[in-house]
Amino acid sequence: MIDLYTWTTPNGRKVSIMLEEIAATYRVTAIDITKGDQVGPEFMRISPNNKIPGIFDHDTGMAMMESGAILMYLADKAGRYLPATGEAYWRVIEWLMFQMGGVGPMLGQTHHFVKFNPGRCDYAEQRFLKENARVYGVLDRRLADHEYLVDDYSIADMATWPWISRFEWQTMDLNDYPNLKRWYLAIAGRPAVQRGYHIPKKVNEIPLP
Repeated sequence: MIDLYTWTTPNGRKVSIMLEEIAATYRVTAIDITKGDQVGPEFMRISPNNKIPGIFDHDTGMAMMESGAILMYLADKAGRYLPATGEAYWRVIEWLMFQMGGVGPMLGQTHHFVKFNPGRCDYAEQRFLKENARVYGVLDRRLADHEYLVDDYSIADMATWPWISRFEWQTMDLNDYPNLKRWYLAIAGRPAVQRGYHIPKKVNEIPLP
């Protein structure tokens, strides 16, 4: 049994999608970040950084925070979606780190400045919209000759896809990035992704271009 502490954000959906993909037995505690649940003492014992998601694995007694680390932990435990060794392993880590250090932080800033605070800082809006286009271009070029980010479907795809699912928040048109669009739709069609997207609650249907 795994306890998942999460909310309806891209980082939260990464882990619920992974748990669905590996058919894990888990139960969900919603951490409503709009109400400050993330700074409650119980959750902070799981995630000292008071950020969702977090997990507690009753099999091992381990609590974990940080979505990328959780994906690696679950992949190692299940023996799926992360190659055991060699170049394939490092390529998945490479693209997972690109998501953690590039895709998430940059697109997240666009959510902050463009979606929620438009007109407050033109410099920030233009900076992050430009970075959106650059990041989308990196992914589109990679996917021109790869079905997934590292050939086989992996935790790198699970980490990246929920951020691209907010393309409307980022004012991005997936039709301008045909390889990324093809990848996005293929993953959106996976039953585990469709289930995981609606954890801990359904907010909207999966956006489709």
